[in-house]
Amino acid sequence: MRTLAISEGLAVQNRNRSLSGSLYQMRLMRNLFQIQVSPWELIARGSLVYWFLFFLFRFGLRRDAGSLGLADVLVIVLIADAAQNGMSGDYKTVGERMILVGTIAGWNYFIDRMSFHYSWFARFAEPGVVTLIRHGTMLRKNLRKEMITEEELESQLRLNGIEEVHEVKHAWLEPDGHISVSKYSDSGSSQKGQGPPGAG
Repeated sequence: MRTLAISEGLAVQNRNRSLSGSLYQMRLMRNLFQIQVSPWELIARGSLVYWFLFFLFRFGLRRDAGSLGLADVLVIVLIADAAQNGMSGDYKTVGERMILVGTIAGWNYFIDRMSFHYSWFARFAEPGVVTLIRHGTMLRKNLRKEMITEEELESQLRLNGIEEVHEVKHAWLEPDGHISVSKYSDSGSSQKGQGPPGAG
């Protein structure tokens, strides 16, 4: 009888432990995905910060030719930190973070779709192609407009294997900040043309 009582006691303890473990797991999952902050507040925060940064980078900051410099990296890091504080509020759970990330991804998808279907929106969302060199001559007005110095442009030309400006038929500043070059020695109709559509 004593052995049977001990066995029943161990079985009860095991069941209690199993039940406690299940309750702990359920409580943990609920805490992870529980939404404590209003979803509309999270959506509003994410939307406001996203569009503020969009207009800042689209119209406020210059397009850098080539790779990022130290100052550019510092700006990105500081903006990211400030934006994170502005978006976060008091959210702490995975569910709230998923709403915030989904909001940002949704706006990005919206811009991509609109840019694909409507050329006028694409021109709004991304800067156009700008001609920097035409027939061996630097277009200094366009350089000043994009805040690119002659030294920066010459550096990018050297990266393309070009020593002198007069070797260049056309050079364009692309929407992503890179510079594409067409040399007089290049062959092919695409390189001999007058430049990408919309080049200024």
